Amino acid sequence: MTILSTKDLKKVYGSGESEVHALAGVNFQVEKGEFVAIVGTSGSGKSTLLHMLGGLDRPTSGGVTVDGKEIFSLKDEELTIFRRRKIGFVFQNYNLVPVLNVYENILLPVQLDGGSPDQGYIKEIINTLGLASKLNNLPNNLSGGQQQRVAIARALASKPAIILADEPTGNLDSKTSQDVLSLLKVTGQKFSQTIVMITHNEAIAQMADRVIRIEDGKILTKEAV
Repeated sequence: MTILSTKDLKKVYGSGESEVHALAGVNFQVEKGEFVAIVGTSGSGKSTLLHMLGGLDRPTSGGVTVDGKEIFSLKDEELTIFRRRKIGFVFQNYNLVPVLNVYENILLPVQLDGGSPDQGYIKEIINTLGLASKLNNLPNNLSGGQQQRVAIARALASKPAIILADEPTGNLDSKTSQDVLSLLKVTGQKFSQTIVMITHNEAIAQMADRVIRIEDGKILTKEAV
């Protein structure tokens, strides 16, 4: 079952001589339960692509379909609600709320949507990610690896259709990066989660099920790992 797809996705910044084609007609699909890495150098268009996939920015033309919904057919407020319910984000800088403890950060997307958390499911996520002893800690009392595990738990909490991870190990050392990526993969498999990860790191990308390469705003190859 295809959970995410793009159709001739284009993004142009500027005009005239300063016109930049950040995305130049991107087409690909991701199946439910896949762990896909999108790899590219700086300026290749990979971060622009992630912003489009997550509905954080609108394309110049083309479309993105998530869980059967063409997201750019939605008005801004509808898109915000859809994104909160269907898309989990894991960012390089963690983006945890500093005044909330670990447990409150994990529950935040569910509570923002006015829902009641599935306590059994949340507990299972916490235990899988090894966070049970840290629930009352504030983010600034955690290591970078621990903060990223909290971010993964938060992304999983609302049972989204997909998780988008933007350079999730960019601020971590190599051993912690491997540990965090292993946990991301394990949780994805355990909770039947679809993950799309942006990275420039070839070693990290090889942990995915499939690698998509992007350069100059175009998809070059789509290869199984």
